[in-house]
Amino acid sequence: MPFLCLPLVFKIQTSAGGPLLWFFHLSLTLPLSHCCRILFLSLLFSLLLFFFRERRTNSFEKFGGMAGDCGKWVVMVTAQTPMNMSVIKYWGKRDETLILPVNDSISITLDPDHLCTTTTVAVSPTFDRDRMWLNGKEISLSGGRYQNCLREIRSRATDVEDDENGIKIAEKDWEKLHLHIASYNNFPTAAGLASSAAGFACLVFALAKLMNLKEDRSKLSTIARQGSGSACRSLHGGFVKWIMGKDEDGKDSLAVQLADEEHWDDLVIIIAVVSSRQKETSSSTGMRETVETSLLLKHRAKEVVPKRIPQMEEAIKNRDFASFAQLTCAESNQFHAVCLDTSPPIFYMNDTSRRIISIVENWNRYEGTPQVAYTFDAGPNAVLFARNRKTAILLLQRLLFYFPPDSFFGLNSYIVGDKSILKDAGIEGIKDVEGLPPPPEMKDSIPSQKYMGDVSYFICTRPGRGPVLLSDKTQALLNPQTGLPK
Repeated sequence: MPFLCLPLVFKIQTSAGGPLLWFFHLSLTLPLSHCCRILFLSLLFSLLLFFFRERRTNSFEKFGGMAGDCGKWVVMVTAQTPMNMSVIKYWGKRDETLILPVNDSISITLDPDHLCTTTTVAVSPTFDRDRMWLNGKEISLSGGRYQNCLREIRSRATDVEDDENGIKIAEKDWEKLHLHIASYNNFPTAAGLASSAAGFACLVFALAKLMNLKEDRSKLSTIARQGSGSACRSLHGGFVKWIMGKDEDGKDSLAVQLADEEHWDDLVIIIAVVSSRQKETSSSTGMRETVETSLLLKHRAKEVVPKRIPQMEEAIKNRDFASFAQLTCAESNQFHAVCLDTSPPIFYMNDTSRRIISIVENWNRYEGTPQVAYTFDAGPNAVLFARNRKTAILLLQRLLFYFPPDSFFGLNSYIVGDKSILKDAGIEGIKDVEGLPPPPEMKDSIPSQKYMGDVSYFICTRPGRGPVLLSDKTQALLNPQTGLPK
């Protein structure tokens, strides 16, 4: 039987194809038939190994590989989150760091088609630091509130596998990977319209989807709360309650949904944007000063709000507009009384705000039952709730009568959101506005004074859903190749 001396060389390389670690040479004397089999199997194994390595290399070149590799992949998520408007107010914290309130609060989530924050979050091994852009301008993420949210989200992150693109991010990798964040509000920022609430809610919701968090929306609300208190309520649609909680660590201070947006879909909401300028006293500063100096706040938190919360829950449950309106207006007025009781006093409303209150109060008194409710957050902008569509038409006619648009700009930019209400009101142009008759509750002896220019514009909307992911990649605010703003 013929024999053949077969040299065998073994070598080990690093997984990245780096330098040889060690090798040895071995000579075997085997029958020729056995040698042929060994050579055939060796060749087959080499071909399979070559094919596997080529496929793996091509996959990483195309899709970027996994966390820890040197690929240039970018993974992105884009979300949209609504604004919410409180009807039982949150004002004052018992813990500044965890943002724990001194009382429960209730809000209505507004339709994100008209008022929302859109946020795109991206992760890539090529990012060298966390960065954020708000409305196109880069801002610092060094503040405690941003850091608190990022820390809490990262601590809950889990494995992410993108089989389609060949990307896997392990749970442990999230601590060393950096993020890019771009956020855009379609309504004024820092003007008393809860922009920070929608912003932090959207940030937390988007990051939770990116990092594959398992928590439900109420659990996520405890994270959003640490960015902006009211943000916890924007994690739900419809009618939402923020439970103040009792635990020192704040784990029981979270938002729950009382009813969805379809529960009371007769409501129509009109917002009068009196000023889109940033307010002089921020909500955070104002709350801190109120807690330190206002005796009325202590009475409100201890005696007033605990009684109003169940009353408001009952009004929402039964769709009782008369009770809802009475509570909403009283809450708004007491909130601003608390601000005036602060030292130094805080003035969020202006003369136009007070004129709108008078218009609503006079109309309600004339009708003998509430037609409209008003509320003002920490700013001069009025949020008006009409009991139904017919009432909303009459409300818009009154608002346009007292606060007509400048004829130069026209109606198109003066009424935004649900513009169909204009057609229902029989208003198609400036001439229709000029022809509006004085409201019947106006006394004949009082001249019909008008205040052109005192309102910037009106937003017509309704109760809306909670946060959603946007699947349309064209709506992303970051470039999918670079992770930088478009």
